[in-house]
Amino acid sequence: MEITTQEFRELMQKGTYVEAGSEIFEAFHKYSQEALKITSEINGKYNPPEKIRELFSKLTESEIDETFGLFPPFYTDCGKNIKIGKNVFINACCRFQDQGGIEIGDGSLIGHNTTIATLNHDFNPLKRQNLTPSPVKIGKNVWIGSDCTILPGVEIGDGAIIGAGSVVTKSVPKNTIAVGNPARVIKEIEVNNV
Repeated sequence: MEITTQEFRELMQKGTYVEAGSEIFEAFHKYSQEALKITSEINGKYNPPEKIRELFSKLTESEIDETFGLFPPFYTDCGKNIKIGKNVFINACCRFQDQGGIEIGDGSLIGHNTTIATLNHDFNPLKRQNLTPSPVKIGKNVWIGSDCTILPGVEIGDGAIIGAGSVVTKSVPKNTIAVGNPARVIKEIEVNNV
């Protein structure tokens, strides 16, 4: 019996351990092939913004708001576990490993070459093909600079900024600026309602 997309998302949300060759593992491969096909349509030629949104909706099997923006190329090895808010912009050459779940809140900006990972391999070398999903949640009005890497299980709070080239290994509080490898908070952001 084949796993539905909704069942897949629920299993990933629970952090279900994925053994190589299992039904979930096979679903990864199926979704990867679908993602390759759709992202080749996104990346292979010019598409107007409305066509990009249509293709991204197909990729994620969810309705993408008309305020969404994407500059291709864009890469993902699943697509089915990406949740996008309103007024989100993803710049060119981003890579999402979304099996474990990626959620991006309203008004967030994702810089060039950002990589978001949501899977860890088993530390035991005899079980290295097995995987543990861990979602990444990016809050509202977050700005992620170019060339950042965000690792599994990270949450980035509303209004935060991640400096260019940073590797985010742990969660970042709201309204702060984090930079470096590993990223660390260097400043709080003063929020003015002007």
